[in-house]
Amino acid sequence: VEWGLVGCLSVLCGAAHAGDGAERHVLERPVFEGVVFDDRDGDGLRDRGEPGVAGVALSDGRGLVRTDRDGRYRLPTAPGRTVFAIKPAGWSFRERADGLPMFWAHAPSPDLPKPRYGGLVATSAQPKLDIALRRTAARAPGLEVLIFGDPQVKSQADVGYYARDIVDGALSEPHAHLGMSLGDIADDALSLYPALNAETRRLHTPWLHASGNHDMDIDVARDEDSLLSFRNVFGPDTFAWEENEAVFVVLDDVIFRPGQKPAYIGGLREEQFAFLEAYLASAPKDRLLVLAMHIPLFEPEGRDTFRDADRERLFGLLRAFPQRLLLSAHNHTQQHYFHDAHTGWREATPLHEYNVGAACGAYWSGAKDARGVPDTTMADGTPNGFARMRVEVDGRYALAWRVAGVDALSSASANAQTDGRHSIGLHAPKALRRGAYPAWGVYANVYMGRSDTRVEFRVDDGAWKPMARARRPDPRLQLENARDDTADALRGYDRSPEAEPSEHLWRGALPTDLALGAHRVEVRAFDAWQGEQRAAIEYRLLEAED
Repeated sequence: VEWGLVGCLSVLCGAAHAGDGAERHVLERPVFEGVVFDDRDGDGLRDRGEPGVAGVALSDGRGLVRTDRDGRYRLPTAPGRTVFAIKPAGWSFRERADGLPMFWAHAPSPDLPKPRYGGLVATSAQPKLDIALRRTAARAPGLEVLIFGDPQVKSQADVGYYARDIVDGALSEPHAHLGMSLGDIADDALSLYPALNAETRRLHTPWLHASGNHDMDIDVARDEDSLLSFRNVFGPDTFAWEENEAVFVVLDDVIFRPGQKPAYIGGLREEQFAFLEAYLASAPKDRLLVLAMHIPLFEPEGRDTFRDADRERLFGLLRAFPQRLLLSAHNHTQQHYFHDAHTGWREATPLHEYNVGAACGAYWSGAKDARGVPDTTMADGTPNGFARMRVEVDGRYALAWRVAGVDALSSASANAQTDGRHSIGLHAPKALRRGAYPAWGVYANVYMGRSDTRVEFRVDDGAWKPMARARRPDPRLQLENARDDTADALRGYDRSPEAEPSEHLWRGALPTDLALGAHRVEVRAFDAWQGEQRAAIEYRLLEAED
């Protein structure tokens, strides 16, 4: 068997430095054994003539080993840990009964706490894990990935919104090869995992799950035990997955701090660094490296939300990869952040982090639409939805934001395709006095906008003029806030969030020296990946009486 360096040293050095008692303890640790094989008939069992698969990596989130030429491995671990295989490119795992990929097992442990939501149940009484792999069917180059930030359901009603708003929307698009959710799968109601998984399963896509701060067992005493119930359903909290175009590393980056305020902070455990050091040393470097996590690595101004030493140590491991992308969620807004020396990234090319907007938007809040689904626009004016990414064989990637519910509502709005909800949200006053000082503007919320995005507008097919970036609240959401304030009754279960300054809002001054009547304002934004995007809105110029 080819042993991973970290896994080997953790056993040998632990015995060498701790004496006979420690050596006996090491020997008592569970040792997972098994075989990774080519399941040619797809029955999940190794039959005669089905060979082992050599070189497949297995880990317990700390150590790492690879299968020998017969597909066999041996991995010492610890009670209660989750052992998993790293999917090699060109292969697929079997599907579990709940639709999740079958690639892990939990080591037995009688000493783990039993939190409210059940905690961890050993997969089998014996530390054994055989992995059935099947060759994937040949497909055209290019990997299509769905990305859901924060589904964050707290009730069965929310599960229904997720089904109609997010899953149905994804089903209306071309099929994706892979999907992932970036934490806060539930909103502390971990019993909803099976219901949520049943909806996600309708996409018929292998699905990966990062954990979030609302996925924790908060009734435990240690960070190490805070994801027992999550792991029982979704498997390892830190793992890797390989495709021909990209390598994905999913990380639990929430450090639980019972009894402290705040009760968590962004960071990584020492065992996660051991796994990363062992895996990344031999991970393919000719592909895009994607790190998927919940808490962003960048910090809001004036707030300490991620441990600086952990971020810098992680950045050090990424420098060996020429192409890399960070995916995070958590903020319930949307933003592109480019790390540089200010955050500890010292390479010439900035490190791109895409902080993905939430599937649940503003926690499934706001007035309901014609389908009975809450509006749930986020505080920065981004409508809820999901992201889609395409990765090419050379590691280049393209990102897009898919607004939830647009197609479903098109029959209810004749202007649904031009009202800005696809990629740009527009706001302008409905009427202005002809000849008034031009102090009022058209606002464009470019949902995937970056600091270098070029945004322009024109009126009545005139010349294109640049729009200025405006870091202020989206006026469309401010109007919704005003509707909530002035309503005599509740407009939704929870009202829309209070509008906050947006990182992707642009403004252009509307002319008032044109003819009386209606004028069409057209806005175009040059998206870095999707090309030119357009939206349009109207305003009217009127004469005012003295």
